[in-house]
Amino acid sequence: MAPSRSGEGRWMAAVTVVALLAIAGAIAPDLRGLHYACKPLATLLVAAMVLRASWCRGRYRSAVLVGLLLSTLGDVFLMLPPAPQGPDWFVFGLASFLFAHVAYLVAFCSRAPLFAKRWPFAVYAVVALGVSMVLWPHLPGELRPPVAIYVLLLAAMAAQAAAVWALLRDRGSALAALGGAFFVASDATLAIDRFVAPVPAAIVLVLVTYWIAQLLIGLSVRSR
Repeated sequence: MAPSRSGEGRWMAAVTVVALLAIAGAIAPDLRGLHYACKPLATLLVAAMVLRASWCRGRYRSAVLVGLLLSTLGDVFLMLPPAPQGPDWFVFGLASFLFAHVAYLVAFCSRAPLFAKRWPFAVYAVVALGVSMVLWPHLPGELRPPVAIYVLLLAAMAAQAAAVWALLRDRGSALAALGGAFFVASDATLAIDRFVAPVPAAIVLVLVTYWIAQLLIGLSVRSR
């Protein structure tokens, strides 16, 4: 049974409402509990949308679902407050999203071979190099290797999504390619705000672009 646009609209509306509540909770200290509840819930709603796409079977749907669940875990880690003697939740969050990008890369490779089109990899290599050059002098020494690996995988994921679109030119691949681009924008903003210099309205920019990315990747499953 093919997906309906009205069904997609309902999912998009639900994710948008919960995401906006999460953003409101992040901005207003008195609503912090709302942020803790709604941030993972927004990503789980995208995962539920993918899970309900019963007509789309196979590795693409499964890998995207794994990526969304790992992203939800990363959402939880990244919103936990730092503890002086506790674990570095940022590293746990970084690892969760790193494996999420691996899952998305597996999904996109199920639609076309890796490097099926090479120009997207060249474009994202330039972007990754530029972001890395900005970040590198400001990163603590122990974070440099994991951040470098993360940037590499993030760029590869977005580039493969763009390569699939360049090859197939269908709606699903276009949504995934846009999702990959928004993910790069979100993570770059987060990293620059955290390690380099404050970015105006960073929390809003990061979360809005993040959920646009996840929603577009989720919708790419329903469009296949």
